[in-house]
Amino acid sequence: MKPVRPKKNLGQHFLHDQNIARKIVDSLGTTVPNVLEVGPGTGILTRFLLERRELKLRVIEIDTESVEYLQLNYPGLNIYSEDFLRFNTSHAFDGKFSIIGNFPYNISSQIFFRILEMKDVVPEVVGMIQKEVAERIAAGPGSKTYGILSVLLQAFYDIEYLFTVPEQVFVPPPKVKSAVIRLSRNNVEALPCSEKRFFQVVKMAFNQRRKMLRKSLNGICKQLPEQFATKRPEQLSVESFIQLTCFIENLEKD
Repeated sequence: MKPVRPKKNLGQHFLHDQNIARKIVDSLGTTVPNVLEVGPGTGILTRFLLERRELKLRVIEIDTESVEYLQLNYPGLNIYSEDFLRFNTSHAFDGKFSIIGNFPYNISSQIFFRILEMKDVVPEVVGMIQKEVAERIAAGPGSKTYGILSVLLQAFYDIEYLFTVPEQVFVPPPKVKSAVIRLSRNNVEALPCSEKRFFQVVKMAFNQRRKMLRKSLNGICKQLPEQFATKRPEQLSVESFIQLTCFIENLEKD
């Protein structure tokens, strides 16, 4: 069977460089033995993951042609032919599991928001995504790329930008560079504020990132202290956003 080609609507670009594939797999630690590979395609990462005998591997792939290819070339592989964004991961694993994959560019942000929902059972993520998205996730306060994903993910994960991947190692070549990042769960079990409120504050602030917080957050708080009121969202660290959310919640209790 010939290697499958990506469907345009999936936003998938298939890696064909073996050395880079091995490097990506080697970037995954041994935090837990359970591993879910998202979007394996023709299995270039799968091959090296299967070589790591200590891992209990499951893969999830929505493209039926890719599933057929994987079934033919990797007999015995546990494959879920489903959409990761809607997948009930308890069907694959009982406890904690790591995630790895060459994530489709057009839904990479959605994938990370889904990972946030599963943060209590996902201690580690290694993903290849569009370079600018990787930079955004890893960015710190003061950066132009620092945004919603940066703050929300960094509240619960330590982020490492591992390496850049050129366009020429994909079929078809994307029009942008790619990058591999690693997320490692930090020690934050729970925020001192409502997680839902924290997400709301961060999203509201960055949805009007050019405005000072007293204006962008006016709809939920009209009494911001000076330390927050005159700041723009990219000036606040993750901890400052948490403090801001706590302040807003305390006002609401009074």
